[in-house]
Amino acid sequence: MISPLIDSKADLIEVLSRGNKPKQQWRIGTEHEKFTFFKKDNSPVPYEGENGIEALLKGIMALEDWDPLLDEGKIIGLKCPETGGAISLEPGGQFELSGAPLKNVHQTCAETAAHLKMLSEIAEPMGIGFLGMGVTPTWELDEIPLMPKSRYGIMKPYMEQVGTLGTSMMMSSCTVQVNLDFSSESDMVKKLRVSLALQPIVTALFANSPFLNGKPNGYLSYRSHIWKHTDNARTGMLPFAFESGMGFERYVDYALDVPMYFVMRNKKYINVAGESFRDFLKGDLPQLKGEKPTAQDWEDHISTIFPEVRLKQFLEMRGADGAPWAEICALPALWAGIFYDQNALDAAWDLVKDWSEEERQTLRNEVPKTALNTKFRNGTVADIARQMLDISRAGLKARNCLNGEGMNETHHLAPLEYTLKSGKTLAERMLELYHGKWNGDISQVYKDAAY
Repeated sequence: MISPLIDSKADLIEVLSRGNKPKQQWRIGTEHEKFTFFKKDNSPVPYEGENGIEALLKGIMALEDWDPLLDEGKIIGLKCPETGGAISLEPGGQFELSGAPLKNVHQTCAETAAHLKMLSEIAEPMGIGFLGMGVTPTWELDEIPLMPKSRYGIMKPYMEQVGTLGTSMMMSSCTVQVNLDFSSESDMVKKLRVSLALQPIVTALFANSPFLNGKPNGYLSYRSHIWKHTDNARTGMLPFAFESGMGFERYVDYALDVPMYFVMRNKKYINVAGESFRDFLKGDLPQLKGEKPTAQDWEDHISTIFPEVRLKQFLEMRGADGAPWAEICALPALWAGIFYDQNALDAAWDLVKDWSEEERQTLRNEVPKTALNTKFRNGTVADIARQMLDISRAGLKARNCLNGEGMNETHHLAPLEYTLKSGKTLAERMLELYHGKWNGDISQVYKDAAY
């Protein structure tokens, strides 16, 4: 299918506004990344070789009826023709499931369980394991093989110019994300504001990256710290989203000023790193002089913007570290409870609406180190997290989506309730193991944090 040409800014706005959906069509799409490692020595898995990433992808194709996604003849992902779910590779071989858009968290959890079971069947004979953490705990950057996706050859050198930790973000970080819908422009704005304000709270709840190069790194979410030093032009807390007049057009204006990475033509990546989409809109892109962008070019561009919450034709929650199996279900449960019940959304907005830009940014700055213990007003982030969970729990109860055993979605919040009850994040529990049971032997992390 040929993507239509973009003639004006109004067309760019229209692409985003197509995300408006009636409530009965709202879905939950969960993405989770994990590190691939060889169990024999805990080393990263390369793309090539009898037991490499390519062989792993081919093993999935032999087991499942998924279509290969190719880049210059290399398999760099898989797509399920029935559900729309996909498997993709992050730059350092992180293995990602981009889940299908599903109606409830029970389905998301079942999808995740089936995915991990399938991977285990294929990877076990290959000696491959999967690690659920926010940052690789032991590997040096130069040890990690770059996957053969052409876009990464463009992004990596550009990131090295505009930030100090962009390469670390690409090669050595993992996340769990959830994509959720909105019904209208005003609904999008309210959800965007709520989720931006609460994203540092989620970062604290899911903090799970306390190690780097084989030892504690001084952070609880080093992954979140990495994002602060990746590329300020395309990351952050989007303070403009809280200004009067916020809507699709304002986000388009922001996105137009985010430097581009690439343009796809004839299935080839054209390096336009640092160029302006505004110039492209005028036909003044130096690499494609006189050529106007298509809707697909615009969708590609907005997918290379990395704020704490990303607007596409849905909202993407980007604050959580990579996590163990149970927490993968907890993230979509937390956000669906808030977003998909109006009373819960209103309560969440009441919680955050008087927070100042400075307060929101201070939370973003301090949470990577102190997580739930971060000071806020007369209390801590843990206090806000408890209120957030209460709101989500009420929203999930109101949704009343039951599984085959008659349970609603609230039980998926259990790992977060445990974190708050114990007062310790996954990162802090890992550090206790490191200084205690492991006796400083970091190799134990590949057993205790593996799927």
